[in-house]
Amino acid sequence: MAAGGPVKLVAYIRVSGAGQVSDGYGLDVQEKAVRAWAKTHGHRIVRIVREEGVSGATEALDRPGLSEALLMIREDDAEGLLVPRLDRLARALTVQEATLAIVWRDGGHVFTTDTGEVHQDDPDDPMRTAMRQVVGVFAELDRRMVVKRLRDGRTAKRAAGRKSVGAYAYGTHGEGEGRERDAAPNPAEAATVARILELRAAGRSYRAIGEQLDAEGLRPRRAATWSAMTVRSVCQKHGAA
Repeated sequence: MAAGGPVKLVAYIRVSGAGQVSDGYGLDVQEKAVRAWAKTHGHRIVRIVREEGVSGATEALDRPGLSEALLMIREDDAEGLLVPRLDRLARALTVQEATLAIVWRDGGHVFTTDTGEVHQDDPDDPMRTAMRQVVGVFAELDRRMVVKRLRDGRTAKRAAGRKSVGAYAYGTHGEGEGRERDAAPNPAEAATVARILELRAAGRSYRAIGEQLDAEGLRPRRAATWSAMTVRSVCQKHGAA
């Protein structure tokens, strides 16, 4: 297969979380980009592997989707790997370079929709490798800065007495954006909380309260029935333990 001819591609698209959907670069946008690029350049996509909720710093072997794409190249089911950008492949330089080396070792090509083919290292052109790795370094820096901003935000929220991490207690949900996000009453669960407190005030045990809620069709957030411990946690949250 000539490098300049049509290539049989496996496309790999990835998001690390919901944030990339809201910032306009979700999986659907990435899929459109790889399909359009392949069509424009006369290549054929034989498979699109989608991976959601996976960090770009995760090793290839720990990503089922990327591992599947690399295996297709190794077994000649595909001749090249196509990604929207190199940072979709990896946001840690070591992971980026290791993944590229695997593809090249198995005789495959790597393409991105923004720069075209990522050419193999050439001892007569050291700038090629240097420029690629500089881009990888900045992708890794960006990831680390995002992590730091999130950590700083959680620290600031804790200092201000607001909820910073974890699930919101039954009867509350998150409101606001960014650092201003905090727990607020959840109207959908408020009636159940009121019923729990009413039954507790009447002297009912946690187990009895749970059985009564089940009988009344009032469900907990993530289970089919109420446990005594779940009822107890709601009572403790509202000072009725």
